This record gives sequence, structure tokens and C-alpha cells, in this order.
Amino acid sequence: MQALELADYRAAVAHLYLTATDLADFRARRDALFAGHSQSPIPRGEPFDGLRYFPATDEFIAEVPLREAPGELDIDTGGADGVCHYERVGVLGTPWGELSLWWLSAYGGGLFLPVRDATSGPETYGGGRYLTDTVKGTHGRGLQMLGPDRVRLDFNYLYNPSCAYDDRWLCPLAPPENTLSEPIRAGELRYH
Repeated sequence: MQALELADYRAAVAHLYLTATDLADFRARRDALFAGHSQSPIPRGEPFDGLRYFPATDEFIAEVPLREAPGELDIDTGGADGVCHYERVGVLGTPWGELSLWWLSAYGGGLFLPVRDATSGPETYGGGRYLTDTVKGTHGRGLQMLGPDRVRLDFNYLYNPSCAYDDRWLCPLAPPENTLSEPIRAGELRYH
């Protein structure tokens, strides 16, 4: 059953995020998951030699303030999920510009931090990458809450949404307010 396979894939993603020992282990295990799981976003039958990444760097790791800034955002996924409603948790004051941290307002909810930057298109997926989407199990790597008004960001964990690999997936992309003018040369590169 496809639904059970997808549930298993999401559980595997959460397990990966919660148990990888470091960035190198995380990347190796992510490659293994993408190569071997039936619900991988890599198209079936396509040769897969692993994902490509910028080299690991401390340059794009920062502890930043989170300030309250109420707001709402609706993103039409263009698919069966329809319009997803997000509420702004707050605004992160990063060294590279401000980013809005969102809460998906669906059942159970979850944090969502999409990012588009100057690498989007030429080096990374044009629609932007995600730093966290806890609905999909991406806990505690790219974004860690340090308290009610402080967050640790590690852009080495930026990853492509599933739609970057195959058109069968539909993904909410980074809104204009989550576009940084600086190049964030950390995390996952464009797939092809």
C-alpha cells in the first residue's frame, strides 16, 4: 500500500534526523534512504549516485534572535493538498537577512522554514530549499530552538523539496519574504 510506504518513509526521515551522529553520517544515510526506499523522491529506475552538497562549513551556522511578528500565509501546492495555511511563528534575524519561521496550521501542525537565496537557480533548486519541515520529520538539525526567543540555524542541512527531483511531487516553495540576497553556499546542491 502506497500510504503505508509513505508513512514508513516519513518515519525513516524522522529517524535519520534524530539519530545521525554528525553531518557526514547524516548525508551518507540520506543517500542510502534515497537510493533504497520505495517512496524516495528520486524517480524509479533513474540511476542514483548520491546527492551533491556544498562542503560543510561553519560560516553558515548561527544562533539568532526570534522576534514575534504575527502574520499568515497561504500557499497553493497545486495538488491534492490544495492550499496550505501557515501562521508566522516569528522573524529570525540572521546575519544574511531576515527569514520568517512558519507554523503549518494543519492537523498536528509543524514548523516550516523555506529559504531562497542567491544560489537558487544557478547552483541550487530554483524554488528554494528547506531548512526544516517538522511535519515531514526534519527535527533538530537545521533549526534548533534554544529558548522562546532564540534559535540555532545550521544551513549545512538545507535540502531540496521533493519536487526538485521529480514532477510527481508538489511542494510549497519559499515565499518572497524568505528570499535572501546573499548566496548561502551550504547544504544541498541542485539535483541534476
